[in-house]
Amino acid sequence: MSLLKVSPSPHAHGEMTVKQIMYSVIFALLPALAVSIFFFGFDALRVSILAVGFCLAIEWAIQKFLLKGDVCITDGSAIITGLLLAFNVPSNLPWWIIMIGCIVSIGIAKMSFGGLGKNPFNPALIGRVFLLVSFPADMTTWPLNRFEQLAHPDAVTGATSLGILKEGLKKGESLSAIFQHIPSNIQLFLGNHGGSLGEISALAIIIGGLFLLLRKVITWHIPFTYLATVFTFTGILFLINPERFASPIFHLVSGGLMLGAFFMATDMVTTPMSAKGMIIFGLGCGVITTIIRVWGAYPEGVSFAILIMNAATPLINLGFKPKKFGEVRNG
Repeated sequence: MSLLKVSPSPHAHGEMTVKQIMYSVIFALLPALAVSIFFFGFDALRVSILAVGFCLAIEWAIQKFLLKGDVCITDGSAIITGLLLAFNVPSNLPWWIIMIGCIVSIGIAKMSFGGLGKNPFNPALIGRVFLLVSFPADMTTWPLNRFEQLAHPDAVTGATSLGILKEGLKKGESLSAIFQHIPSNIQLFLGNHGGSLGEISALAIIIGGLFLLLRKVITWHIPFTYLATVFTFTGILFLINPERFASPIFHLVSGGLMLGAFFMATDMVTTPMSAKGMIIFGLGCGVITTIIRVWGAYPEGVSFAILIMNAATPLINLGFKPKKFGEVRNG
């Protein structure tokens, strides 16, 4: 029996299988899912079940009838795509819009490139951005959670914290006046506010992210660099004019920044291979997110930032290649 195996690169090997990695990510998303169900009830569960179910069904159908190859929907990747898509949409989104998002995420962003490991862009983010530009009204109508409904019984929907900030600044209001209508940083951190399922609780996302770090499913390079870059740039702007720019703490705990930093920007397929490349990737995500949030038309910039840096990943890999096996570098 031959002791050598000849195969193309990359010659990477780890203790965890692809399936184990995928289900570790699913497990890490459960705290955020539990918190979203606590605040939004059945609607959060409905959106999550529909998104996961549609993603599994679409990937199965493509593999079975179009590619006519092995069906491998049990590897967990379609479940992750469904969960992440559900985490990026309102909890009251109609089922047929969720289905369209899943078709785009799985059929176009993933399977059209060959399936798992070959897609250049994060599938869930492609689906989310497609829905945002196709159904802007539905994708920006945020239902109040159960505690907000008790406080405001006549209201059904409301704006997110970043949306309130963006609209207030457009009207020329001061930050002190705007923040009277925005939940405190503690509420944003714990989850008692409106928004998509994945931006409800920064704490729940951090717990899941730390689990992935401890399991060595992801490394610290992208999450730390991403969050540190947003904190640094928004902090500089806050110091320059605290009545025009929100505090860096607010930017960290609001919107989908935590979800993006720990669960979407760290996608192994769409991010650089080397540690230096990951740092450049995280830096780029942080800069673009800050630019969009502060000066862009959209209140949130995480999805666009990650997708733009996904496109830059091949170039980053060319400039920051990992050391070859056996290579000796001078200097």
